[in-house]
Amino acid sequence: MIASLPMYERAETRGAHDRLWSAIRENLIAVDIPAPEKLTRTEDPWPVWESPDLLLAQTCGLPYRARLADDVTLVGTPDYGLPDTPPGYYHSVLVARTDAHLGDTPVPAVNDALSQSGWAALYDWSRAVDMRLGAALHSGAHVQSARMVAEGRADLAAIDAVTWRNIDRYDPSLARNLSVIGDTPPTPGLPLITARPDFAARLFDAIADAISGLSAADRTATGLAGIVRIPSSAYLSMPVPPNPANS
Repeated sequence: MIASLPMYERAETRGAHDRLWSAIRENLIAVDIPAPEKLTRTEDPWPVWESPDLLLAQTCGLPYRARLADDVTLVGTPDYGLPDTPPGYYHSVLVARTDAHLGDTPVPAVNDALSQSGWAALYDWSRAVDMRLGAALHSGAHVQSARMVAEGRADLAAIDAVTWRNIDRYDPSLARNLSVIGDTPPTPGLPLITARPDFAARLFDAIADAISGLSAADRTATGLAGIVRIPSSAYLSMPVPPNPANS
């Protein structure tokens, strides 16, 4: 079976994620669920998310509601302890170059057309503030979106708050070149999914126990405060935005 926890991993947090998985795996084996020894790491998450052999993976709310909901089961939603945000929820920060003027049709850097925090949140925010966006530039990752803005290749980007916290911690020189110009309303965070509905309850318990046992250093590295249950209806009730290429 396959397990993958790619969404907030970076070089500085890889060891902490490996130790988290080891603890989850130990808990799963104890309740007779076969679990892979190592996490699967791949640049394209879709083959993992759509695999019938998926034991556990973290996805984004937009891919879940747009394509995955009929074929996977929600396990739970990690809580990253974001200030002034309900447990298990997150939001995006809008970043621009320090001292930059956005102009009438700012060009956004977008990590993926099916990103809740990088595109859907930005699209909804732009409509709420009556801002017309320029033609979006594809970045492939939140950190790369931030770099494109800092380097002047794009005017703004929506960066999810957990990733922004990691940029501030691990890439201070990048963070210094950016200003937060706003943030978006909280939405359900990045859910954990499985292709095995019969394992979902035991997966939740195994994850909760593993998070509670993290060392202080690994808790800081992963940002994890716990895991909560958010109903699928909370994800599915949100609209699917148009493709940025057509907006």
